[in-house]
Amino acid sequence: MSNISNQSVNRDQSVDHDKPIGIFDSGVGGLTVVREIINTLPHENIIYLGDTARVPYGVKSRDTVTRYAFQTTRFLLTQGVKVVIIACNTASAFALSGLRDYFPLPCLGVIEPGVRVALERTKNGRIGIIGTAGTISSQAYVQAMKALDSDIEMFSQPCPLFVPLVEEALIDHSVTYQVAQMYLEPLKQKRIDTLILGCTHYPLLKKVISDIMGPSVTLVDSAVSISLELQSILRHKEMSNPQKGVGAHRFFVTDMPEQFQKLGKLFLQQTIFSVEHVDICNYDHDYNSEEGESKHESWRTCQQ
Repeated sequence: MSNISNQSVNRDQSVDHDKPIGIFDSGVGGLTVVREIINTLPHENIIYLGDTARVPYGVKSRDTVTRYAFQTTRFLLTQGVKVVIIACNTASAFALSGLRDYFPLPCLGVIEPGVRVALERTKNGRIGIIGTAGTISSQAYVQAMKALDSDIEMFSQPCPLFVPLVEEALIDHSVTYQVAQMYLEPLKQKRIDTLILGCTHYPLLKKVISDIMGPSVTLVDSAVSISLELQSILRHKEMSNPQKGVGAHRFFVTDMPEQFQKLGKLFLQQTIFSVEHVDICNYDHDYNSEEGESKHESWRTCQQ
């Protein structure tokens, strides 16, 4: 197995405005982010990688998710992207700071934009966050929130069954309402007025969640938040694509392209005509700590 060298991804990153935006997620959930970016920035070209061979990330360790994030980012850089979007809350929580330190281009996660919007929306200072077990246990949302406003009260709730319910297309099923009621009732009792949807699958359950939480609770969709933040950054850095037509969109997966293509229509709300396979093990990396020693020896070997 040949690894991609540092030189292949750390090349000159001077911006060509028509370079694509790179987006990665553990599977199909990140397509909700793609959908919002297409709506907000229709002229931009997009490269998406779904790591379907190793989904889900939400139940894996910090070290494992970080290794996966470095591999997927390396692949995106070989595609010439100008920005990397981590369309996965767990990877944003575990790997964003490392990616920003290591790679020479803007790397954005979905946590910080959602936090900022939630702070703008809350009136009583009581904010809820729902997400995968990994996202919730990381405390990333709590830390990001407290860094901006130490007086905010935050209440977290893992919702591990939401992802499989969405991927089985049980969006409006009675079972989904029952599970949602079980997860959300503790947050209702906390009298929150704002709820962050801390997983890219959860926007598909907005109606269910809204029905249970009631009209007094504002839902914050991180996919919407990150698309608006990306728009602002591209403008500020003069990196926007000036073309007038609709951007080109390419989709890659690490396993089961046919399943991704079928399920992707639910998330993207449009047909995906072509999905390409990539062997992500070819994009393993050698990550060094500040002391110059290998931080995680296991990263040297790609483990599915």
